Amino acid sequence: MDRYINAPLSDEDAAGLRAGDYVYITGTIYTARDAAHKRMAEALEKGTALPIDMNHNIIYYMGPSPAREGRPIGSAGPTTASRMDKYAPDLLDLGLKGMIGKGRRSQAVKDAIVRNKAVYFAAVGGAGALLSKRITSSRVIAYDDLGTEAIRELTVENFPVIVVIDSEGNNLYEMAAKQYCKM
Repeated sequence: MDRYINAPLSDEDAAGLRAGDYVYITGTIYTARDAAHKRMAEALEKGTALPIDMNHNIIYYMGPSPAREGRPIGSAGPTTASRMDKYAPDLLDLGLKGMIGKGRRSQAVKDAIVRNKAVYFAAVGGAGALLSKRITSSRVIAYDDLGTEAIRELTVENFPVIVVIDSEGNNLYEMAAKQYCKM
């Protein structure tokens, strides 16, 4: 089913999404990869504020290539999500409502998704140049010293993703594997 949603992600939209849904996101999302997640975890350990409010936001696991002239961002393909698995449950517990990446997630992340009624989306790996065309603005908002791994605020328009794990814990990868085994 095709769904069009806005970001930040409302509780109602998150609850209405199902594993396998094709979703087009419009609004504000944030980027953060390994180094930014590690730095946010260190901030939480010290009791200092995070550079972004997690509440209802979506983090895209992506580090862009340099922007071509006249473009807000370069190639913007997803990073393997499991590299953020040790950090994701804490961010979900702080109100993070969605994550975009590629690949499988750990059981701890799946449990945190269900506990917090959040969603894990996949973006198509290898399609970074095409995905970048759905990003209308990009600006670094934290950890500029991390270069491509800095946290960016992106404005996206009809950014295409697929729901992999929905708020009820249904997992597209597991569902597809079971269906394949029945063949």
